[in-house]
Amino acid sequence: MAVGYSCFALAAVLLLLLFSASEAATVAPAPEAPGKLNLTGILEKGGQYENFIRLLKATQVGEQIESQLNNSFNGLTIFAPTDNAFDNLKAGTLNGLSSQEQVSLVLYHVLPRFYSPTTFQTTSNPVSTQASGGNGVYTVNITASSSSSQLNVSTGVNQAPVSNHLYLDFPLAIYSVDSVLLPYQLFGPKPPAAAPSPLVKPKKATPRAADSTADAPATTASADQSTSAAATRVISKAAAAAALLAVLTVTIANPL
Repeated sequence: MAVGYSCFALAAVLLLLLFSASEAATVAPAPEAPGKLNLTGILEKGGQYENFIRLLKATQVGEQIESQLNNSFNGLTIFAPTDNAFDNLKAGTLNGLSSQEQVSLVLYHVLPRFYSPTTFQTTSNPVSTQASGGNGVYTVNITASSSSSQLNVSTGVNQAPVSNHLYLDFPLAIYSVDSVLLPYQLFGPKPPAAAPSPLVKPKKATPRAADSTADAPATTASADQSTSAAATRVISKAAAAAALLAVLTVTIANPL
């Protein structure tokens, strides 16, 4: 009886140890990765950014932004123009831009870091955009009222008041703007065309050469005239001598 009880107890202990080892060997599930930011989804929830969404997709800047957001330590800030802002553009404004210029236009609405409303209060102008690169162009000026949360973005061509933030959670801030930001490099006044260089008139022939050519016949004519005059004088002298000789002959033949 005691032996049977001992065997049962031993079997129970072994079974308990085996179950504990199995539980310890079970791998704990990894924590879920944080959800990736969906820029298009955020704008779609806003309900008035269809034109901006289409431009993000057409230029593929939307994919670039989402990739950068998920691998950025500085975050990004986006000024999202409303559909009404696009409707207020002159007809053909976007169609008149090349594909690269449309990319620059979209990147001009993106700042390369996360800006909260309070951060804008201490921002130094000009502020670089994603279109700036290293050339110091495609910048904006941002002014913030110290007495309120009102922001104003100026491009040098137009300005846009910032009405409200659509999304504000690091690493992404999206602010709604009532005007499409028009960069000076694309929409500023064009420099005047350079004046055409004056036509160079052909030089006239040197007068001396023409005069020398014209004088040659005159010189020849003058020489001919001198020779003719000399011959005339010789003939005149000969005629006078002949006349004198004739008189003398008559006189001798008929003396007085």
